[in-house]
Amino acid sequence: MADEVQTPESDDEGARRREFLYLATLGVGAVGAAAFAWPIIDSMNPAADVLALSSVEVDLGPIQVGQSITVKWRGRPVFIRRRTPDEIKAARVAELAELIDPQPDEERVQQPEWLILVGVCTHLGCIPLGQKSGEPRGDYGGWFCPCHGSHYDTSGRIRFGPAPKNLEVPGYTFLDDSTVRIG
Repeated sequence: MADEVQTPESDDEGARRREFLYLATLGVGAVGAAAFAWPIIDSMNPAADVLALSSVEVDLGPIQVGQSITVKWRGRPVFIRRRTPDEIKAARVAELAELIDPQPDEERVQQPEWLILVGVCTHLGCIPLGQKSGEPRGDYGGWFCPCHGSHYDTSGRIRFGPAPKNLEVPGYTFLDDSTVRIG
């Protein structure tokens, strides 16, 4: 048997094969890495249900004076109350110096009749009572947190208890006289 002699032409062919194998391996590795990374990166995006709830439109037409409803926005309850003239008056005459978190009612509402609040107690995140008729509304006619005894007034301001801040007012816009967009 004679030894095969390598010619320069066969060296070029081997180099091309090696280069092809390197590039093919690199391509398959890149596709594999992308296929592995994509689900991880995609899982960091907000879920479709969260994106759908980034804003919510509410028809205010059926709500009667003195009635409250609860809607869900970004996974949290939002209280919408159509306040009575007495509730508006009580919220407006409150002495700011007596409030734990002083804020005038005029800064908390866009239209005096409509109060829109995130229904989560600012102490430890409980949901205050006072949305349904017959539920305790606390000493100030607004909401009462049963977990630790915080009392909120008819403007959602903390009046008594451990809660450090007023109930949060979400960003909202009146689209017309009977529709509001929250968020």
